[in-house]
Amino acid sequence: MANLPTQPTDLAEVPDGVRPNYTPALASLAVLYFMMGFITCLNDTLVPFFKKGFNLNYAQSSLVQFYFFLTYGIMSIPAGKIVERLGYKTGMVLGFAVAALGAVLFYPASALHQYALFLAALFVIAIGIVLLQVAANPYITILGPAQTASARLTLIQGVGSVGTTVAPLFGAVFILAPLASASSDAIRYPYLGIAALLATIALVLGRLRLPVLKAGANSEALPDSARNRVFSFRNLRLGVWGIFCYVGAEVAIGTFLTNYIADTLSISEKEANPLVAFYWGSMLIGRFAGAFLLKSVKASTMLSVCAVLAITLVTVSIAATGYVAVWTMIAVGLCNSVMFAILFSLSVQGLGRLTDRASGWLATAITGGAVVPFGQGLLIDRFSWPVAFLLPIACYVYILFYGLNGYKTTVRS
Repeated sequence: MANLPTQPTDLAEVPDGVRPNYTPALASLAVLYFMMGFITCLNDTLVPFFKKGFNLNYAQSSLVQFYFFLTYGIMSIPAGKIVERLGYKTGMVLGFAVAALGAVLFYPASALHQYALFLAALFVIAIGIVLLQVAANPYITILGPAQTASARLTLIQGVGSVGTTVAPLFGAVFILAPLASASSDAIRYPYLGIAALLATIALVLGRLRLPVLKAGANSEALPDSARNRVFSFRNLRLGVWGIFCYVGAEVAIGTFLTNYIADTLSISEKEANPLVAFYWGSMLIGRFAGAFLLKSVKASTMLSVCAVLAITLVTVSIAATGYVAVWTMIAVGLCNSVMFAILFSLSVQGLGRLTDRASGWLATAITGGAVVPFGQGLLIDRFSWPVAFLLPIACYVYILFYGLNGYKTTVRS
């Protein structure tokens, strides 16, 4: 799961002049990241559920991801302004509350059995998730010594990966088990439970004493003429498309993996869905392994190697059959694990005080998670699985180009 980049912030005030105990704050962030990962990857279960429950084709079922990730393009910049106005803690509480509202909306959507209402509910949930990401990330950088900020970010994102791993297992038991039914009742109570949990977290978080931060100080200090130069950097211009391609490929594979496994092994969606946990779980392993390897391996080299491996694995999968096809596709998750962090860091290299503005554009590029899965769904409907997976391969080819050449920093005059 992609995460919005962390923007520089300043510690503006410590309540009552006392340095707070960071343990409750870090624990709340761990819960926050777990829920963000869990909710985002539960969409991979909703795709086969809605496809069968509403008799949809692949393109129609992929609208689950389309509307969810489209929210990043629409809300990333407005969410930043909301958080800047309300503060980071209030922004997190608001994010949980909005996501809880979206989960509650699953009840009327289920009662009326209307796919459009489910999509609207998912859009509301996604607004909450974007608010959470924009508000939460800066906390990680200030909750402890600056020299260990990267370690804290890796650890908290690792907890998010636990959420992405648990989501397919939860979906298989509570959502896909009664998939033979033509109704959408099976989804009603799991999402009411999620809504109750999100609302409870919002209430608890609202009572925690957390540091008060100043946001966006760096970007506000820049004159308009300087901020408008952000796209004069070649590595950023090409990096925005790199993020678009990465998120698109990662989400596209995860979106259709349940159906791909079911078709390849001739098993039910309920039996196939738990295997998707290995796709997201491998990202947990790869993220920690990558953090260690990147201490000695050049980032662009690591990105290029991962891209080559991803291209190879997807190619082998669509050429093979049975469990070879399944496990090679699942293994792509391991390659994905470090791509977002590397792409972001290379994209903002050399931008200095323009990094804040660049971060907004890179966050908007997460809309690749809306566009690429929809395009792949169209290809599955019109052609076949092998043809459809050429689209993620094309995305990884672009990422390979970026790792070999696109990351090089040049400034356009």
